Amino acid sequence: MPRILVLYYSMYGHVKKLADQIAEGVRQEGCEVVVYQAPETLSEDVLKLLKAPPKPSDPVFTFDKHSVLAEADGVLFGFPTRFGMMCAQMKAVFDSFGHLWQSGALATKPAGLFFSTGSQGGGQETTAFTTVTQLAHLGMVFVPLGYTYGPDEFRQDRVQGGSAYGAGTYAGADGSRQPIDYELARAKHQGSYFAKFVKRLAPK
Repeated sequence: MPRILVLYYSMYGHVKKLADQIAEGVRQEGCEVVVYQAPETLSEDVLKLLKAPPKPSDPVFTFDKHSVLAEADGVLFGFPTRFGMMCAQMKAVFDSFGHLWQSGALATKPAGLFFSTGSQGGGQETTAFTTVTQLAHLGMVFVPLGYTYGPDEFRQDRVQGGSAYGAGTYAGADGSRQPIDYELARAKHQGSYFAKFVKRLAPK
């Protein structure tokens, strides 16, 4: 049974909601899924000023957990954007992969992305493709979602997150907007789609 890691960072809970749906989609395809959250880099005082809610109960991906990543058959990374790029918390996680990069431990491993932005022009594409540089240096194989979810992806009568790069949602500038049903369903679809891709690579 392929094992897929879902590794995310979520400040206000939007990315966590996507991560839960992605994990459900992975399970739907008969794969094992492990879910970790990135360590927080901000102090409690700063988080209080930002009115951030308590962290989820998922285990924290500390340095000693790197073997979980190295042993996974595929990885889905999720995070909010900061000025069109991944947040500092997730960048700190990637920056800790030096020994995995040097050893080639992540080379050929499939990787997918999902994300949350504050506005429609806030990075539903740039957040992903500026992350692809990280994956390229690690030798990972980026698996985009494309337009595989169906005709609703082309609707123009509502605001909906996501792009060809992966599932997404909009949080609003103040974090008050929550993922809509479409965004959650597309995230679940990404988990299923990614799991099918990983299963195709599994030894027969």
